[in-house]
Amino acid sequence: MKKQRYILCLLLTGALLYYAAPRLSIEAGGLEGIFAIGWLVLATFVIAGNLAALLFSPAKASKRGKGKISDSRKRRLRSFG
Repeated sequence: MKKQRYILCLLLTGALLYYAAPRLSIEAGGLEGIFAIGWLVLATFVIAGNLAALLFSPAKASKRGKGKISDSRKRRLRSFG
């Protein structure tokens, strides 16, 4: 479920960049240029964060073998507790 969310965020950010990048003028002076650079930097952070979360998410632990404790181990745990 989370991977789908990360992919959706990447696609939406890509669409926003595709729409906004031609309209942003980095060479413009004053507040317009600062806004353009800030917007592009924040979009880069969004892309980097979602890519990192997508690529480096921990693998799900398998349920097989977990939760099963042998009878001898159960007896040992009970005797010390």
